[in-house]
Amino acid sequence: MFSFHTTQLEERWKKFSFVEQMGNVGSEVHRALLWREKDKNIFQNSIYRALELLDFTIRADTRREGIRELTRVREFLCGILLGEKNYGITLEILDDYFFQFALAAKLRTPQKPYESR
Repeated sequence: MFSFHTTQLEERWKKFSFVEQMGNVGSEVHRALLWREKDKNIFQNSIYRALELLDFTIRADTRREGIRELTRVREFLCGILLGEKNYGITLEILDDYFFQFALAAKLRTPQKPYESR
């Protein structure tokens, strides 16, 4: 697998909360879902980016909490990329899984007040 992201991103990645990291991985999973039937290249590259960001998350977790779950999710993504049916896990199921993190990250982020024009 080749690298999509720079080493600078990996350093910045460590500053994100776990929820923000997983939400960002989820954005790539969602992109893969949207492009799965439309463009195989975009689909594959989205999965590769999601795997790379997931690897950053795994390496950033110095406490090693949840490492088993993260590596299992990684295994499911690899299986989807290869067209395997791992335990009945689909891209839609993983999209739902990651959506919860994106929603939690959004709810944690203070919103700017609405400014009328």
